Amino acid sequence: MDEMFGWKGKDKGTLQRMAETSAAWDGGVMTTRGLLAGTRVATSMGWRGVEALAPGDLVLTFDAGAQPLVEVRRDTFWAADAMVPAAYASVHVPAGALGNGQDMELLPDQGVLIETDAACDAMGDPFAVVAAKTLDGFRGITRIAPRTQVEIITLVFAQEQVIYAEGGALLHCPPAHIRLCQMGAMNGGYEVVPARDAAFLVECMMVEDKMGTSTLYTSA
Repeated sequence: MDEMFGWKGKDKGTLQRMAETSAAWDGGVMTTRGLLAGTRVATSMGWRGVEALAPGDLVLTFDAGAQPLVEVRRDTFWAADAMVPAAYASVHVPAGALGNGQDMELLPDQGVLIETDAACDAMGDPFAVVAAKTLDGFRGITRIAPRTQVEIITLVFAQEQVIYAEGGALLHCPPAHIRLCQMGAMNGGYEVVPARDAAFLVECMMVEDKMGTSTLYTSA
């Protein structure tokens, strides 16, 4: 399956989990993680919108080839007539910024897998997961006001995975169950970088871009 799409996976590192990031408020039910309806992901049947997926469907992952979904969670983000707090502002990713073939919108705390020499120097692994919001300013990525109402899809696997979206962006998906003993670390997982460290990595990637030494994937 990887050969079909021309991608390779990575050796897994150590995981530090993000906190749950969803809430209810007077303007509506909101969450800051998950994939917006309309986002296309790589599956055994080609590129499909996340809203069309169901448990049992095979999705191409970065590490483990095609893996079946065990759950597809659906939520509706809606802002009604109230002003949406700035913390919930979406992230606009222009085509090519993260390997995506077309413009893409991400929720602020959606995990994105990046590759940079700076991460390798700091953590011994060039791959790291950062929140989408920490990429603000990198390759034209900006924060934007969220849409008034949109369906949010969370793809859940038996074990956490990174999947391909919109042609090559790499997005983090949670495991089916998270035990208390797994909250600190789990063998075979991904490093989820705290905001301050993520900001440093993003600054390093900007420098790498200017020097022409960036290892982060780009859209063909």
